[in-house]
Amino acid sequence: MPKYKPKVPSHRMCGTSEAHQRLCEEHPEFRIARGKLHAATEQMIRIGRAMPTAKAGPITIPVVVHVVYNNASENISVAQVDSQIKALNRDYQAKNTDKSKVPVVWNGLVADVKIKFELATKDPKGNSTDGITRTKTAETSFGTDDGVKSSATGGIDAWPTDKYLNIWVCNLGEGLLGYAQFPGGPAATDGVVILNIGFGTVGTAAAPYNLGGTTCLLYTS
Repeated sequence: MPKYKPKVPSHRMCGTSEAHQRLCEEHPEFRIARGKLHAATEQMIRIGRAMPTAKAGPITIPVVVHVVYNNASENISVAQVDSQIKALNRDYQAKNTDKSKVPVVWNGLVADVKIKFELATKDPKGNSTDGITRTKTAETSFGTDDGVKSSATGGIDAWPTDKYLNIWVCNLGEGLLGYAQFPGGPAATDGVVILNIGFGTVGTAAAPYNLGGTTCLLYTS
């Protein structure tokens, strides 16, 4: 059997703006909620700057990775999932080996933001889990219409989004690397969607998207 060769997008494309526009059209209240969140965030930033620096430990965010696959090569390994979580933590904890390459103008903003991501150890019913779900689908690819986020459209429903960071890993069409929903959108679709060959640093992760950077700050914030 010939070795599987992942199809790397010829150009990098983030679908977040497209997904954001769709949500604004389908859910008019989303735009209003976004405005309120921006105002609240600005207020929290002002309050935070006036307070002493906190010495508390990191905030731990439970993560569930939903692997949605059409064939065996898309059913990525536990090691590949783990490699992405490790890369995400390096980003948020300023432990990147290449952080010395940050331009001088931004260098003073590099910091450990005291956030730690961990694969969930309990599912919504309280059962033990490795934080990974696996769903076989008849769909050969997904887009930015949130189809992968629902069992009714070939994907899998989110775990409670107020308790878990949901990440869907699947094959994406049209050169997409991934997309995310900004805060304020429908709870049922809150989370991150990433192309399976752009997720993690080992396994089927393919250059140049095999450094774990596709779950960037824009996606996960």
